Amino acid sequence: MSGRPKAVVAMSGGVDSSVAAALLVEQGFDVTGVMLKLWRGEAANTNSGCCNLGAAEDARRVADALDIPFYVFNFAERFEATVIRDFNDTYASGRTPNPCVRCNQWIKFDALLERADALGAEVLATGHYARVDRRGGRPALLRGADRSKDQSYVLWMLDRRRLERVRFPVGDMTKSETRAIASRVGLGTARKPDSQEICFVRAGDLDGYVALHMPEASEPGPLVDGSGRRVGTHRGVGRYTVGQRKGLGLSLGVPVYVTGIDAAANSVTVGAREQLEVRELVARDTSFVGAPPAAGDRVLVQYRAHGDTTPARVRAIDPASVHVVFDEPAYAIAPGQSAVFYSAARPDEVLGGGFVARTAAPAAVA
Repeated sequence: MSGRPKAVVAMSGGVDSSVAAALLVEQGFDVTGVMLKLWRGEAANTNSGCCNLGAAEDARRVADALDIPFYVFNFAERFEATVIRDFNDTYASGRTPNPCVRCNQWIKFDALLERADALGAEVLATGHYARVDRRGGRPALLRGADRSKDQSYVLWMLDRRRLERVRFPVGDMTKSETRAIASRVGLGTARKPDSQEICFVRAGDLDGYVALHMPEASEPGPLVDGSGRRVGTHRGVGRYTVGQRKGLGLSLGVPVYVTGIDAAANSVTVGAREQLEVRELVARDTSFVGAPPAAGDRVLVQYRAHGDTTPARVRAIDPASVHVVFDEPAYAIAPGQSAVFYSAARPDEVLGGGFVARTAAPAAVA
């Protein structure tokens, strides 16, 4: 028994998680590296940073360099039954999924905390660009110091119980500082590029994935304008998202965007940018780090992974949903995506979040 505090580090084979492990070793933790294998057989996306054999080999080499044990655990069946199934069902219903959020929610943190418990570890660390602080005697989830790399948007489901044990060692750093540490320590991942692709979509070909796995969402149907007049033919509702402008195959003389998707009718509605205005939003399946906001409270809402926040007021809230009204119209909010609520008084603090269930345009506000 070393007597040192134990930590499990989720190692994806990328530079961020590699440096997270290195920093905890330097801080005196008894570190174990863990990777969750989320694919069956040959990995679907060899360019992904977390779901391929090469990534596992990179993570193992880093663990060897740091002289820490490293394990790979097979979670492919659970991943397919939850994250991939939800991705397919969400697209087929005309909404826009975020598989990274669902993976964090259903797979990574719960599965990793299970492994941490099995290994007797007090701490679970990942390479996310976010921070954990203590405010008012409780853990608080904060944005990463490098705003351009901030990943707090995909971590809103981390409640107080999880945050008591989670650490983000690179959250106070910029990406260049992370790479500099990797070079100093001699890690082979120091110059490894970031991945932005969906790990289970082969070669990033979403069209091909939809055709193969969601045939019902690949059936052509009418493209209509706001009055219901047919203006073209779409290639399947699974290939569109609210706010999309490119790839519509239309030449109407003015720019048009996807403003709505009706999977039941197999139709896609297009219109001008002003028709993407949203004044109200309802999020469901909500989770909060601490006490949720109350009706009347002001919040900042982020509804894109790399977007800005928009000021809003909470109109109503219950244990499973939040209804907010924006101060000024927001634009192109896609149902199915995450709506993450940040503190109006402390804009770096995540209050919680949920999934966009519905929106209302300015004209619909009473």
